Amino acid sequence: MALQPHLRVDTGDVHDVALLPGDPDRVERIADACDDGSVEELAHNREYHLCNAEYEGVPLTICSTGVGSPSAAIALEELAAVGVETVIRPGTTGALQADIEIGDMVVATAAAKEEGTTKRYERVEYPAVPDHDVVSALVAAAESNDEAIHVGPVVTDDAFYAETDDYVEDWEAAGLLAVEMEAAALFTLARRKGLRAGAICTVDGNLVAGTQKGSGDATEDELPPKARNNVERMIELALDATATLG
Repeated sequence: MALQPHLRVDTGDVHDVALLPGDPDRVERIADACDDGSVEELAHNREYHLCNAEYEGVPLTICSTGVGSPSAAIALEELAAVGVETVIRPGTTGALQADIEIGDMVVATAAAKEEGTTKRYERVEYPAVPDHDVVSALVAAAESNDEAIHVGPVVTDDAFYAETDDYVEDWEAAGLLAVEMEAAALFTLARRKGLRAGAICTVDGNLVAGTQKGSGDATEDELPPKARNNVERMIELALDATATLG
């Protein structure tokens, strides 16, 4: 197998289970939560930052995907080509239901395809759904840590700045829990390739309430304080699920 053009890894470089955050900086945060002395840098090219590590003795690969479904699809295609079998997205999401608070956790049971990438792979009628075992492991990890967790369908959208009130109202009325930008592509490609996939996201804003990440002044962090704190807890939950699945 040739070196993958974007991830810059080859067969034998990665482990069976991979965590796929969007943010390249979050790779280091996940690695910091892994076993001491277990982290091995693999590559850093464009939006893709990769390393190997162990958590509770279970080997895993961490690979950022960047923002959106096109770059997430590239990451999954190339990881699948070099032997990854299970992927988990730990990310952030905007809530679409009034009772979901900033800092809560959302485990996706499906993702509506409001993006263009999966349309190049299959008809829109085919479902973007995660693997049952991965969902179960994520839910069990959250429940064992007494986290505020919401389990249900989300929507994957391409256009962050075009999520108008009409879109938000329609998604809310459909019972979709939250909106994010990668899950539908990961779920779809994993299903087609015989991989397991899942996603757990911490809420960084509530579109129904009119709050959104990055809406503060220029001196503030991208995420509100409660969401920043809960990113660490989300990472722990994803790692706990990895240990179970591994």
